[in-house]
Amino acid sequence: MDKYLIVGLGNVGDEYDMTRHNTGFMVLDAFAKASNIVYDDRRYGFVAETSIKGRKVILLKPSTYMNLSGNAVRYWMNKENIDITRLLVIVDDLALPLGTLRLKASGSNAGHNGLGNIQSVLGTQQYCRLRVGIGNEFQRGMQIQWVLGKYNDEEMKVLTPKIETACEIIKSFVLSGVDFTMNTFNKKR
Repeated sequence: MDKYLIVGLGNVGDEYDMTRHNTGFMVLDAFAKASNIVYDDRRYGFVAETSIKGRKVILLKPSTYMNLSGNAVRYWMNKENIDITRLLVIVDDLALPLGTLRLKASGSNAGHNGLGNIQSVLGTQQYCRLRVGIGNEFQRGMQIQWVLGKYNDEEMKVLTPKIETACEIIKSFVLSGVDFTMNTFNKKR
């Protein structure tokens, strides 16, 4: 059976709920809810499993904290024998306007500590990532406060339908691959 590892980046703990840095967790939570599955507290993270047309899909929310996400990703890839071409990491991105979705087959970490750690641990930039824009409406020197700040109601009105689209992107990635999915979804605004 084909297996896929879908990783949402974020930080565990109630104080991080609904923060911009936990957007990856928010996407995975929405996907799990729509799939009617629940997470188990397992090694290095919260894990849920489902299948899409005969393909096994493992959802992972690392419990290692953002800056050590690579350890969780490597562990679950090895445990489940998942090829790197079937890894998708969902991450918040300051460089994109709120709610903008960008799927990439590879690339730099763009200064994101979670992606940087995954790249360092896996030894490559050649893995798929879905970047979810969180905007950058902060004053100089206030980046950490912005990233760890909670979304307000107006922002959630923009973000919620985009989270639903991100769930569609996950399904398309599993069923049709990264190239088809990039061509389909990266054009949409």
